[in-house]
Amino acid sequence: MNQDPLESVRHSAVSLARVIALLRGDGVVVRSEERSGGGSINDTRILNLSDGTRLFMKCNSTSHAGLFEEEARGLMALARAEGPRVPRVEALFTEGSRQFLLMEYIEKGRTGGDFFSRFGRAMARLHRTNRNDRCGFERDNHIGSTPQRNTWNADWHVFFGEQRLLYQAELARRQGLADDDLERRTRTLAAKLPDLLPGPDGDRASLLHGDLWGGNYMVDGEGEPVLIDPATYYGHREADLAMTELFGGFSPAFYRAYDQEWTLEPGYADRRDIYNLYHLLNHLNLFGGGYLGSCRAILRRFS
Repeated sequence: MNQDPLESVRHSAVSLARVIALLRGDGVVVRSEERSGGGSINDTRILNLSDGTRLFMKCNSTSHAGLFEEEARGLMALARAEGPRVPRVEALFTEGSRQFLLMEYIEKGRTGGDFFSRFGRAMARLHRTNRNDRCGFERDNHIGSTPQRNTWNADWHVFFGEQRLLYQAELARRQGLADDDLERRTRTLAAKLPDLLPGPDGDRASLLHGDLWGGNYMVDGEGEPVLIDPATYYGHREADLAMTELFGGFSPAFYRAYDQEWTLEPGYADRRDIYNLYHLLNHLNLFGGGYLGSCRAILRRFS
């Protein structure tokens, strides 16, 4: 039986001071903390340690059960893959009513030269070399603060229709953010997906970042791309690429290099909005009615 990879980094009911001592040795302490702009969901900080090293820390309430375990699991899956760099997970622990995730601190660099070409090729390698006969993931996780269902399913169209589009549409209706018409149109679209979307290449799903927009990658000190804040699962690689284009897109060099490394099937541009409907519905659930019009426009087009 395979060991849970989180067992190597999980610590139960301990303090930050004790975890630092376990990681770096007795006598090593946190000298100072710097707040970091790590997003709206978590409190993020850079820890400066007495041995001269640094760690990146996320903390949140334990009321968001499993949030950091899910992120760590996704990061570790991406780290085992042949793709862009990801931060190394150092420790998971709780202290009182707070949960913590400690990660490798990565010094930020700048994009330059052929950065986006290298990024595009690295994403293509990630998608091409890390495959599964089923769609889903070993655990459910979150996209932002919204639960993301990952029950294994060999049929990409059923998986994407039920666990992505319909889950979000039903959540929006329950929260009073959408009416029955939006849910009905989403069901119609879900039933039509076999005619609108191709199945995974060679019937094998790719390992995806799952939430790949401009805020979820960084550049390290060597100018290399680093993936952060994943919502990892196995699915169609076009879903990852579509998300990169939702909020302005990456450099054209990224897409050219990706396509040179692993060519997409014709018609991707016509399918892109279907994949991004998932993210727009999620934004509707997270941030409210400002995203409703965009959701309705896609549903009118395809359902």
